[in-house]
Amino acid sequence: MPLLDLFWTMLWFFLFIAWIWLLISIVTDIFRSDDLSGWGKALWILFVIVVPWLGALIYLIARGGSMQERSMRDATERAKAQRQYIQEVASTSGTSSAEELTKLAQLRDSGVITADEFEAQKAKLLA
Repeated sequence: MPLLDLFWTMLWFFLFIAWIWLLISIVTDIFRSDDLSGWGKALWILFVIVVPWLGALIYLIARGGSMQERSMRDATERAKAQRQYIQEVASTSGTSSAEELTKLAQLRDSGVITADEFEAQKAKLLA
């Protein structure tokens, strides 16, 4: 197989994958859109399926800007939910480093652990 044929095959394969990705993005955006009615969504889906090249091109021209806005809004909401979840888990996960150091100091002062063990645990907590 000559090198140029391999290049063209890889290029067509890449374009095919990009095309599938574009169609999936468009269909996802159609269903995610709040400003379209059910019939509007059905007509856009039908248009994209029946005449894929023309349907995708017209959809991107007509609704491309709002497609980006919906995508950015969705990403922001997901990041916000993730941040909130992480803060909830972190606040309920247990004690803080200061509380742990206080407990270790009490154990050291009462003689349960040695000063070397205290320093090792302190270094582990602060790391």
